[in-house]
Amino acid sequence: MQKTAEAALIFVFLLFCRSISAQQWVCKPEDKAVFDQYIAYITPYKTRPDAEVLEKTAAFFIGTPYVAHTLDLSETEQLTVNLRELDCFTYVENVIALSQTAVSENPTFECFIENLQNIRYRGGIVEDFSSRLHYASDWAFENEKRGLLTDISKKLGGLRETKPINFMSAHRSSYMQLKTDDAMLAKIKELEKRINDRGGFYYLPKEKIAVAAGKIPKMAVVGFATDIEGLDITHLGFVWRKNGRVGFIHASSKAMKVTIDTESISSYCLSRKSCTGVMLTTVRLK
Repeated sequence: MQKTAEAALIFVFLLFCRSISAQQWVCKPEDKAVFDQYIAYITPYKTRPDAEVLEKTAAFFIGTPYVAHTLDLSETEQLTVNLRELDCFTYVENVIALSQTAVSENPTFECFIENLQNIRYRGGIVEDFSSRLHYASDWAFENEKRGLLTDISKKLGGLRETKPINFMSAHRSSYMQLKTDDAMLAKIKELEKRINDRGGFYYLPKEKIAVAAGKIPKMAVVGFATDIEGLDITHLGFVWRKNGRVGFIHASSKAMKVTIDTESISSYCLSRKSCTGVMLTTVRLK
């Protein structure tokens, strides 16, 4: 009898997950359970400064498995909620969306879903694959327009990167949604043109990171810029300051989990030939 009741509750929750908003989205009961655990965990800290709320939220996920491509399990674009498995991009998005929810007057699961959708999609609207913010510099640009992020790369001594951004259209076979869909490919090319028409993005060159380290705020979003043709950023995380060291916390493909990296941001970038520097943006939750 108890198992039947539990099964019924799960069924109702799955219906809830798919019908809570006009835009379809997907999740599992386990994601709601993680959310509830998070809210109980973060409640004592919700009135702290933004950086502390972000720091506590980022730490909540330490040890969570790294899993790539969790947003690309279907050719139909849906807002995917997955708090159990994270890549570097979904980790940053979920930490920010959860932190926004925690400090709000109505810290519900529905509020979290709305925040996540606004962060992940252009204009907060899920239309198709092209409406998702795929390029990190474009993601930062759109979320800065909303007042959520502030790019501080130039202020710290950054340079403008003006190379063409077209990695997705140039590698269509790497994307399930682009392989055979010429119309979607055309949409992605148009978006890349709009990105390039802005004239590039700012990044702090890797030889300047150590010098500027003392001015980099904790829990700023750090994006590692690259010399890979057509691509802007290869990896995202949060600045993690401890004992004077400027490191970062991220969903690591090497460690296969969320972890605080033992390397400083400077040494991490300097040790990687393709890394040209870092894009840095601060987060404003309210």
